[in-house]
Amino acid sequence: MTAVLPPPVVQAVAAPPGRRRRRRRDRAGYLFLLPWFAGMAFTVVPFFASLYLAFTDYNLLNAPNWVGLGNFREMLHDPTLHAALRVTFLYTFVSVPLSLAVALLVAMALNHGIRGLAIYRAVYYLPSLLGGSVAIVLLWRYIFGPTGAVNDILGVFGIPAHGWTTSPDTALYTLILLHVWTFGSPMVIFLAALRQIPAMYFEAAAVDGAGPWRRFRSITLPLISPIIFFNLIQSLISSFQTFTQGFVLSNGSGGPGTSTLFYNLYLYQKGFSEFRMGYAAAMAWVLLMIIASFTALNFLAARYWVFYED
Repeated sequence: MTAVLPPPVVQAVAAPPGRRRRRRRDRAGYLFLLPWFAGMAFTVVPFFASLYLAFTDYNLLNAPNWVGLGNFREMLHDPTLHAALRVTFLYTFVSVPLSLAVALLVAMALNHGIRGLAIYRAVYYLPSLLGGSVAIVLLWRYIFGPTGAVNDILGVFGIPAHGWTTSPDTALYTLILLHVWTFGSPMVIFLAALRQIPAMYFEAAAVDGAGPWRRFRSITLPLISPIIFFNLIQSLISSFQTFTQGFVLSNGSGGPGTSTLFYNLYLYQKGFSEFRMGYAAAMAWVLLMIIASFTALNFLAARYWVFYED
C-alpha cells in the first residue's frame, strides 16, 4: 500500500526590511509626482495640437488649412524673424554669463561668515522675485529714460542726457543690465554649494602655498561645477523665453526698430496681433528645438568640465 504524502507547505517569505523601505519611498515619490501627472493631462492635448497647427494656416476664426512645411519655409525668408533671433541670441549670450559671474562673486562674498547673512541673502534675492514683473520694467524704463535718474547722475559729471531705452543702440543693453541685476536666484544656489565645501581643503591648499586664485581655480570651481552647470541650464532656458521685458519696454512693438524684439515677442505678434496662429505654432516648435539643441550641447560638453563625487 502506497502512502499518500501531504502537499508541501509553501511559506510566504517576507520582503527584506530594506526592500520594504524602498517601496515606501517609491510610493511617497509617486504621491508627490501625482500633481504633475494630473497637470500633464491638461498639456498633452495642447502640445500635440500645436504640432498639428504648425503645419497649417490658422487664423483662430476659420478651420485650419493644411500647408505642410509652408510655415517653416516662410521662416527661412522672414527678415523680422531673423532679427528677433539675433536679439534673443545676443541677449542670452551676454546676460547669462554676466549674471552667473555676478551671482558667484556675491555668493563668495557672503560666504565669509558675515553678520546678518539671512538679511543680506533676502535683500540680494529680492530682485529675482521682481525683475520680470511689469512694474519693475516700467520703473527701469523711467530710470533709464531721458529724464531718469541715470541721466541725472551722469549730468553731474557733465555727460549729456541720453535716451537709453529709446535708442536702438542701447535699449537692449538696459534689459541685459536688468537681467544681471536679478542674480539672486543663482546666487542663493551658489551660496548653498559653497557652504558645503569642507574647509580642510582650503587649509591644506594654503599650507602647500596655494594662493587665493589657485584655491578658487583648483578647489572651488571643480567642487561647485555641478551647481554652475545647473544654473547655466536654467538661465539659458529662461533667457531664450524672455518676453515681458521687451513687451513692456517697447509697448509691444519690439522697438526702437527691432532692438528689443525678442523671439517670443515676435511669436506673440504673429499669433495674437496678426492672427497667424499656425505660423506662431511653427515658431514655438523652432524655439523648442533651439532650446533642446543648446541643452544637449551643454550636457555633451559637461563631461569635460563638470566633476561629480563619483
